[in-house]
Amino acid sequence: MPVLMAMCVVIGIVLGTLFANHFSGNRLNIVKSGSSRLSNLLGIIEDQYVDEVNIDSLVEKAIPQILSELDPHSVYISAKDVQIANDDLKGSFSGVGIEFVIREDTLHVQNVINNGPAERAGLLAGDKIVSVDGKPFVGKKLTNEEAMHKLKGPKDTKVRVGVMRYGQKKVKEFVITRGEIPLKSITATYMLDDKTGYIRIKNWGETTYTEMLTALVTLEDENFENLVIDLRDNTGGYLDRAVQIANEFLPKNRLIVYTEGRKSPRQDFRSDGHGSYPDIPLVVLINEGSASASEIFAGAMQDNDRATIIGRRSFGKGLVQQQIEFPDGSMIRLTIARYYSPSGRCIQKPYVSGDAANYEKDLISRYEHGEYFSQDSIKHTGPAYHTRLGREVYGGGGITPDIFVGEDTTNVTSYYKQAGMSGLILQFAYTYTDSNRLKLNNFKEMDELANYLVKQNTVEKFAAYADAHGLRRRNLMIQRSHKLLEQFINSRIIYNMLDEQAWHQYMNRDDPAVLQALRVFKEGTAFPKAPEEKKQTKNGSKQR
Repeated sequence: MPVLMAMCVVIGIVLGTLFANHFSGNRLNIVKSGSSRLSNLLGIIEDQYVDEVNIDSLVEKAIPQILSELDPHSVYISAKDVQIANDDLKGSFSGVGIEFVIREDTLHVQNVINNGPAERAGLLAGDKIVSVDGKPFVGKKLTNEEAMHKLKGPKDTKVRVGVMRYGQKKVKEFVITRGEIPLKSITATYMLDDKTGYIRIKNWGETTYTEMLTALVTLEDENFENLVIDLRDNTGGYLDRAVQIANEFLPKNRLIVYTEGRKSPRQDFRSDGHGSYPDIPLVVLINEGSASASEIFAGAMQDNDRATIIGRRSFGKGLVQQQIEFPDGSMIRLTIARYYSPSGRCIQKPYVSGDAANYEKDLISRYEHGEYFSQDSIKHTGPAYHTRLGREVYGGGGITPDIFVGEDTTNVTSYYKQAGMSGLILQFAYTYTDSNRLKLNNFKEMDELANYLVKQNTVEKFAAYADAHGLRRRNLMIQRSHKLLEQFINSRIIYNMLDEQAWHQYMNRDDPAVLQALRVFKEGTAFPKAPEEKKQTKNGSKQR
């Protein structure tokens, strides 16, 4: 009997399979999950689609679309773009060591990194690279991506470049041995006045913490007593670097940030009490371009009542990504948790899954609503929270500064906007630099170069240049925007001739946020105070 029953079961399975295949045709037999549907779909396309299909290419296009349905910061990075995506945060890359711009289909060397491979080979700022490894390197097909692809490469490999140099008629060739090029995340360290140090952090990369310690030692040699940390337009980077630097300014056992997600249990990051600067008066500058790790640092300082935050509301990115690599070298950055400031607020601004367009337009919407110009226009979408001292702060859309500094558009004209947005100011600044490099080489300090440029009437020279390149001269507008135009033009010439620190020094001289920071130190109000009790109401109750 058992044998007979077993035979019946086997016969039933065989017959069932035959009938299922007969009636289902080429349909899939079993689809248990979404992942199997995708896998089977690709198999069907490869087997049965009318034309030849590149499945790898299809997957490459599908993955970003799938991730975009999750949140605005889960992204796919193709294998060819991974190195570029990681270079800024690694703190170095292998290449020739130049900064360049592409003008009129030609690569112009804007700056040569000090003691880098290109400088050792003999290249100079102002050179034009017209060939690479014996092949022409000019024309409309020349792009930034193509230039980086040709000039970057493994350490100790060689590249031969043909150069046209100012004042010479023949192409001169140089052989450059590629090497490690440092990418600094701290781009300026100097004294704003006799007592106040200034540090500009461009991003939060692998070397940011060690660079920060070096910068602080530099300022100690200048006997600094106050500190400004500038995080404006710092879009983020590694969370742990922001935590390390926050630790330097906090007493023991202060919560810096915590993360939590569906599959990521809550993780607290606290100060260990070994920070070297828990008592120094501190101001942090932020704006709408400050995001992610910058918001972690600013939020930790604000919620612990450790510093005064000055500027405009930050971007509002409170999502934590993890990098996951694929065997082919590509990778995804997948959101695995949210981060929360010490008061418990999530700084991530609202978003609708799959609606990346509106998310990306948020900063434009803020501008149109007047938020860049008036603190009253800030829209708080999250609940109120409280700092250690009881000050009210808000989540759900970035860090709102303690002191608001709006954009000054008093002397902005349509001519000034066109001059900047068209790229004509950058083009003129480079052309002027290149044509006057021998004279400009005499100035090694920012102040003396800035004073020289004021006497050269660069605004008038720009107006003539712009008029010849399609931007009609508007004398009344030029007069009204003269100071803005002069600052923009001269700052770029200073950047071209000196470095990024000199550029920051020049721009900060009249920067409203920097000037406000200096006033805070002068008034002794860098450390926030607890809110005062409000007067009693008519019914006798007290309000805060």
